[in-house]
Amino acid sequence: MERRIIKTSDGSSSVYLPDWDENYHSKHGAIQEAYHVFIKNGLDLFADGSHLAILEMGFGTGLNCIITFLEAKRRSLKIDYTGLEGYPLDQEMINDLDHLQQLKAQEEQLAYDKIQKADWNSPIVITPEFKVLKQEIMFENYSATEVVDLIYFDAFGARVQPELWTETVFKKMYEALRSNGIIVTYSAKGSVRRAMQTVGFQVERLPGPPGKREMLRGVKSQNKEK
Repeated sequence: MERRIIKTSDGSSSVYLPDWDENYHSKHGAIQEAYHVFIKNGLDLFADGSHLAILEMGFGTGLNCIITFLEAKRRSLKIDYTGLEGYPLDQEMINDLDHLQQLKAQEEQLAYDKIQKADWNSPIVITPEFKVLKQEIMFENYSATEVVDLIYFDAFGARVQPELWTETVFKKMYEALRSNGIIVTYSAKGSVRRAMQTVGFQVERLPGPPGKREMLRGVKSQNKEK
């Protein structure tokens, strides 16, 4: 599948798929979207100094992972980060994206390179406080029970991959979360919200990132009967 690097409105890079007419990140700002959806409305709900496990559905360019690393270092968080990706990007394209310079975090080049060049399906220690496992796997084949505290649901949109936004997939996400765990996504489609609610999430609509009116956040209810 053809991939092209594009510039988004905040000056940060993303990848465009012409065959699907789909972007990896918001054209209104890749970095702005990542911070708003996954940090402000996800990671920031956990106290400084916490130890938590994060699952990212759609590792993509690695942008959410490196931003999480930067925030973890700033807030003394200890994180076990797992990123799932069905179609990994090649290293040349990752290098051309230049996320680290756009984040003004060139001093973290060593950590960034370790994240991006890590072998798939092999855990790696980036620092003693930040561990990463990149898994090359289709979302529908993922299965786990009560292993993570926070899910970044960053799959391609329902327009091009509707099978990733179903009750079946969100049930897997619900099962993967510990009690009171959180899932955040840029999507605000009614069908997505209803699928999340059906499997047990307490769902709220939140203001979206630039270019989107709303986004969704779900919490795994501690009281829901299994």
